[in-house]
Amino acid sequence: MAQTSAAPDTAPLRKTGSQAEEAGPRHRWWILAIIGLAQLMVVLDATIVNIALPSAQADLGFSDGNRTWIVTAYSLAFGSLLLLGGRIADLFGRKPAFLVGVGGFAVASAVAGAATNFEMLVAGRALQGLFGALLAPAALSLLTTTFTDPKERARAFGIFGAIAGSGAAVGLLLGGVLTEYMNWRWTLFVNLFIAAFAMVGALMLLKRTARDRNSKLDMPGTVLVTTGLFSIVYGFSNAESHDWSSPLSWGFLAAGTVLLTAFTWWQTKASHPLLPLRVLLDRDRGASFVAMLISAAGMFGVFLFLTYYLQLSLGFSAVKTGLAFLPMVAALMVTATLSTSILIPRIGPKIVVPLGMVLGAVGMVWLTALDMNSTYAAHVLPPLVVTGLGIGLVMAPAMSLATSGVATDDAGVASASVNTMQQIGGSIGTALLNTLAASAATSYLVGKDPTNKLNQAQAALESYSTAYWWSAGFFAAGALLTVLLYRRGVPKIDADAAPTVHM
Repeated sequence: MAQTSAAPDTAPLRKTGSQAEEAGPRHRWWILAIIGLAQLMVVLDATIVNIALPSAQADLGFSDGNRTWIVTAYSLAFGSLLLLGGRIADLFGRKPAFLVGVGGFAVASAVAGAATNFEMLVAGRALQGLFGALLAPAALSLLTTTFTDPKERARAFGIFGAIAGSGAAVGLLLGGVLTEYMNWRWTLFVNLFIAAFAMVGALMLLKRTARDRNSKLDMPGTVLVTTGLFSIVYGFSNAESHDWSSPLSWGFLAAGTVLLTAFTWWQTKASHPLLPLRVLLDRDRGASFVAMLISAAGMFGVFLFLTYYLQLSLGFSAVKTGLAFLPMVAALMVTATLSTSILIPRIGPKIVVPLGMVLGAVGMVWLTALDMNSTYAAHVLPPLVVTGLGIGLVMAPAMSLATSGVATDDAGVASASVNTMQQIGGSIGTALLNTLAASAATSYLVGKDPTNKLNQAQAALESYSTAYWWSAGFFAAGALLTVLLYRRGVPKIDADAAPTVHM
């Protein structure tokens, strides 16, 4: 991959102009496949276990209250450690970080899959999050430093963005198949097979990069941002099971805000900042971070509540529910590739990303019309495809632009920032939408017989509709913010700033 200093076998790439313009490593498309596999493993694990939770609960005998910790343990570790993982990849090398991340994730998946009690399952999920926080930024930074030709980079990020955007839906499908035809433990064991392919490919194709021994890890910044992100994710997670007035909700959110403010101040003073503010202050890059945060929050209106609707209202099986999301995945992949390879280079992000946000909002509003008599083909499929088209126009360009033009030494932490925005956005979206949906259901049942099945079904529809409306609001806000923040025109690629030393 791109190196901070030239190694003997890579020095010839600097000698001539034509050589310097090479697109990257000879096996770069195979490298993309390896990186894509690793990213898929991390992303699908956020949802693949969800469908298996009822089976796991019945097998291990934990309570409904403890069930949320199977999901929260992963998101807490993943969200709070991402920036640290990104900086470790920058300081100690992306290949070692990638290999440790993949191997550790596989071991953690084996521990969770073999769990004999609730505590062991939660510990395994937390370890998955920890190693995922090292793996995800290493994977994205490897992609950033492998593809330096603008056209190839656009195609690569289109594919990567499609994987990142569709991973949650793939997780629902794969989780349904494995749970229905095998058992819940295979939703975790499947990572061993994915990790094996990624590990072998990485060992064969990736080369170790030189580390900068003069750089040091910013320990005060690490403590501030890790505890701050932990508090934010934990506070929003508690909002699902506690009232917003609970100190476990607002207290942790307030503490997280203070800690992250202190972290921002410290980054202006630190000699070796964990997150150099130059990474955040570029206008297009900042807009891309906002786009990732908002689109991740809005996406849960689709994946979470439409899953409930399909299974509980329309009676779909777990497998059929997963299959129902495939057209959305196909639409997402088409626009993700189209946006980075054709649209962004021609008309720029100021039109493309807000358009994607608008399509997301339209899809969400369309879903509010669903009722007990709706059918999949006539009423669910059209808005699902529209939403997929919109998400593809947002996520792939945002991922590409958020890491474009970043110095090689900052590629890992810039990549971690993208993943952090996606993770925090997802946590915020989950907590807010769950809380608002539950309140809508409760309000509907006021003055009605709560034991009546018709009333229960209608209350559920009210809760889903509320979640869709709020998701539409997220996307609408994203459209407004991105149209204001992105620069006009096509992003300029500074060829001199691009890494010129390759693997």
